[in-house]
Amino acid sequence: MKKMAFIPARLGSIRFPGKLLADLAGKPVLIRTCESTMQTGLFDDVVVVCDGPEIESVVREYGYTVIRSRKEHESGSDRIAEAVENLDVDVILNVQGDEPFTRREPLSDLLDVFEGAEGAAVQVASLMRVFSDEASRLDPNNVKVVVDLNFNSLLFSRAPIPYVRDHTKKLSVYKHIGVYAFRKKALMDFTNWPVSPLEALEKIECLRYLEHGIQLKMVLTDFTGVGVDTPEDLILANKYYQELQDGLK
Repeated sequence: MKKMAFIPARLGSIRFPGKLLADLAGKPVLIRTCESTMQTGLFDDVVVVCDGPEIESVVREYGYTVIRSRKEHESGSDRIAEAVENLDVDVILNVQGDEPFTRREPLSDLLDVFEGAEGAAVQVASLMRVFSDEASRLDPNNVKVVVDLNFNSLLFSRAPIPYVRDHTKKLSVYKHIGVYAFRKKALMDFTNWPVSPLEALEKIECLRYLEHGIQLKMVLTDFTGVGVDTPEDLILANKYYQELQDGLK
């Protein structure tokens, strides 16, 4: 089974313009993401899919594979779909370019669900973790997911689902982590479908799959990541990187 990781990359960002090319311990954030993804050893190739010459030039300078989009796209999934349309690949992993500390374990667990007889039925998979506090669970910026007994997604929402009416019952509540793995056909189907009603309402991309009858296989992880969404995050990321290096000495 051929597996490739794709990193959709564009310079535009509301909270932190140009963040993917910001310096993280001597290299751009995007290149640190490429490095950590490649170092997992899980993929036949790691490919950046970009929207312009500036990112393309930087990625080529560091020796990574890069494909420049021919069209404007609404989402990273659409950008990746254009890139893979004519490629020979079975499973595609979407890695966020602002996650420079990608680890092997959660990605390996995610890819494993496509293996074997049971895995043959899996079209899309994603990560989730247990909410650590109530404030995070109530925050609409954190997408919640409820699953069935086999860890297939039932619903994603920015609302605090499930609603707890019986407080004597204990049930883990999960935060969706936006790392996706797709079979190629599922990704191509996604980009050919129009934006679905719930997706448009909640602004949650993966609802499009559910509204077309495709459940996501959810994989539980304790991975939290250190994303770079703001200049303040970049300061923390540089500090975290140094701590990792100090720990290797």
